[in-house]
Amino acid sequence: QLHLVESGGGSVQTGGSLRLSCAISGYAHITYCVGWLRQAPGKEREGVAVIDRGGTPTYADSVKGRFTISQDNAKNTSYLQMNSLKPEDTAIYYCAADVGCTSTWNWWGQGTQVTVSS
Repeated sequence: QLHLVESGGGSVQTGGSLRLSCAISGYAHITYCVGWLRQAPGKEREGVAVIDRGGTPTYADSVKGRFTISQDNAKNTSYLQMNSLKPEDTAIYYCAADVGCTSTWNWWGQGTQVTVSS
């Protein structure tokens, strides 16, 4: 069992930046991939970024060049640096962990709200 807790959400204006953190605790002997997903009101949840066990990131086209996912293994924390934010980035952001690294997310955080105003 892993426990994930997000932090760092908030409200910013268009063009602003936020850094989300995801603190992960639980079994120390398993390895996993970490992803950030988001869900806007009235829309389906979508993947934003994933980082694999080797530290290689992948991004949704909508955030490429603006968002950066990273992992600090010493702190068991994943980060999502979000720059050049747009109103369409407004959503609840979730971090999730996947043992199989197939985007079949085994554990989820509670979510953190990000609001971007124009």
